Amino acid sequence: MNADIAATALAAAREAAAAAAEVIRHYWRRGVEVELKSDATPVTVADREAEQAIRRILQAALPQASIYGEEFGLDGERDGLLWLVDPLDGTKSFVRRTPFFSTQIALMERGQLVLGVSSAPVYGETMWASAAQGAWLDGERVRVADTTEMAQASISTGNVKTLTGDARWGALGALIRDSNRIRGYGDFCHYHLLARGSLDLVIESDVNILDIAALAVIVREAGGEFTDLDGAPPTLDTRSVLAGTPAIHAQALRRLRR
Repeated sequence: MNADIAATALAAAREAAAAAAEVIRHYWRRGVEVELKSDATPVTVADREAEQAIRRILQAALPQASIYGEEFGLDGERDGLLWLVDPLDGTKSFVRRTPFFSTQIALMERGQLVLGVSSAPVYGETMWASAAQGAWLDGERVRVADTTEMAQASISTGNVKTLTGDARWGALGALIRDSNRIRGYGDFCHYHLLARGSLDLVIESDVNILDIAALAVIVREAGGEFTDLDGAPPTLDTRSVLAGTPAIHAQALRRLRR
């Protein structure tokens, strides 16, 4: 992707995230009715209207790109330029009045993630990154910590429910025992903390690519590593995450592979 298209795409993604934030704040103040989708996950008018606002801006700015969104599916082909959009990641938090939800917008080019915007309008943070341009928090460049020893590492877990029946469950317990401390920030929050140097490792075992695509770009551009639990880079089929500082990620990956 050339520099002009990259700049246009990043500006559009940030504008789209801001438009979604306006929708989300509106419904956050007044409350919403909750519906259940076919997979028993909740959805609201805020999810749908936020995605519609995002799509209008992205399509106008980059008409040659396809869009794959949480609420309205795939518009176009998966090859070439593909926007990945979760307008309200953390709907369960949103409807329970917990501010740990966000808008996630990423751009993939021929299977490679090249741009990401993560906007948490009620929490009060927006992060963005594009390939070879660094990671930014509200205009200030951020980097992961330089932690190299597991005994000094802070670990955060997201949804690890599926790991409880996995052979790696015991290895995860040993990893936690050897760390400095464990938290469970979840959703966008622990990736933001990782990218700005406040955490050293994030582990999740039940995710969707729309949840984490933008965050993968941000963590990588902040100098971190971002893979699944087997060490593979994110793809449209990714279901788990291991993200961290380079040294801590390498140690965790080695231990979880045993």
